[in-house]
Amino acid sequence: MSLDKILSIGGKPGLFKLLTQTRAGFVAESLLDGKKITVGFKNNVSVLSEIAIYTLDAEIPLREVFKKIQEKENGEKTPVSHKDDKLKLEEYFFEILPNYDEDRVYASDIKKVIQWYNMLQEQGITDFEVKEEVKEEVKEEVKEATKEEGGE
Repeated sequence: MSLDKILSIGGKPGLFKLLTQTRAGFVAESLLDGKKITVGFKNNVSVLSEIAIYTLDAEIPLREVFKKIQEKENGEKTPVSHKDDKLKLEEYFFEILPNYDEDRVYASDIKKVIQWYNMLQEQGITDFEVKEEVKEEVKEEVKEATKEEGGE
């Protein structure tokens, strides 16, 4: 499974796998406990493949950051936890992405990246490559759902 079907839902802990589209939103399954939830369009939802991290030069897609962590850790979980102190998190992130923009990437962002990476590792989701056909499929699903909601 690629990051194109993995979601972060505002106000809900952890990550979710997109299962199907419904009339009023979509159904997602928690990667933490496997419970299925219905999510409406009013929820703040982010697809991991669309998230990027600010650097001093440009924005780096989250999948690239995950690949860098994966290379550094030889495919294993990170030695730091998302619960570690701010300084330890920033030091680790600096090793991964030395030119990240310290003014726009907060400790809370670093915590999420580390937590998400470790959660994906636990679930065996380690393919961080771009899959064009999946990317287009997800974009089309979101576009259709937005039309049905009256967004266009």
